Amino acid sequence: MYVIHNPTAGRRNTGRLWNVLDCLASHGIPLKILETQYAGHATELARTAVRQGADMVVAAGGDGTIAEVVAGMMHSDTRLGIIPLGTANVLAHEFNLPFAPKALAAVLGSDGGTPLWPGILKSSDHSRLFVQMVGAGFDAHVVHHIDLGTKRLLGRGAYVLQTVRELPRYQFPSLCVRADGKEYHAASVIVSKGRLYGGPYLLSSDALPGEPGFSVTLFEHGGVSSALMAGISLPQGKMGSLPGVQTVRASHIEITTPEGLPVQADGDPAGILPFEIMDASGPVMLAAG
Repeated sequence: MYVIHNPTAGRRNTGRLWNVLDCLASHGIPLKILETQYAGHATELARTAVRQGADMVVAAGGDGTIAEVVAGMMHSDTRLGIIPLGTANVLAHEFNLPFAPKALAAVLGSDGGTPLWPGILKSSDHSRLFVQMVGAGFDAHVVHHIDLGTKRLLGRGAYVLQTVRELPRYQFPSLCVRADGKEYHAASVIVSKGRLYGGPYLLSSDALPGEPGFSVTLFEHGGVSSALMAGISLPQGKMGSLPGVQTVRASHIEITTPEGLPVQADGDPAGILPFEIMDASGPVMLAAG
């Protein structure tokens, strides 16, 4: 079992990592622990592990680390494992993975699995894989401006703090979104493989993380009051009932204008518009008990 650890992700959760590894080692599971050193390194390490015949590659970090690991595992029979150490750990919540070390070790040591079908975010000069969601609009603006030191210190609280800072100065420009050829206009958009957003909070009940296609949530109204209402409604599971919030299913999405607007993927900065979004060529199998 290869464990790829991002040492900068969730430093407060390092104890969980070593407790899980101790449980695995006590059951005689051989471990090879690799630490990432720069952005994209997890993909290289995962690709090498696959070439060396790894039965499972475990991503120990946040959703961004998981996405990098999955990118290195595509087109292989190697299973994916997760030790959630990040700020929000949305994918772990999505698949109802345990956080207690013994229970998590039991999942990683089991033969069970479920498909996880990633998406691809593509621009004219590069592409990247994502496992949970892509956002353009206010949430991406916050992600691009958040201080990483504050994020490590406050966790999800850093996003709340940055949201308060950015609300008065964000202009909420109108986005042009094409979903399977149909055009929409919205102040913000979240294209999701999964149901959850920001942690254990329901965004879209019709999302299918193990199948092709995406759930596209369009926020038609901009402005401070609309953003505040969305922030209040999300933890209450009432996002879909907000006025001006529309959800559609699509397999190919283009977000074209305004050019230069920030984009986030799995909670990390992911470049600027324009972008197109499509399914990866196939799923990976996730150890999920």
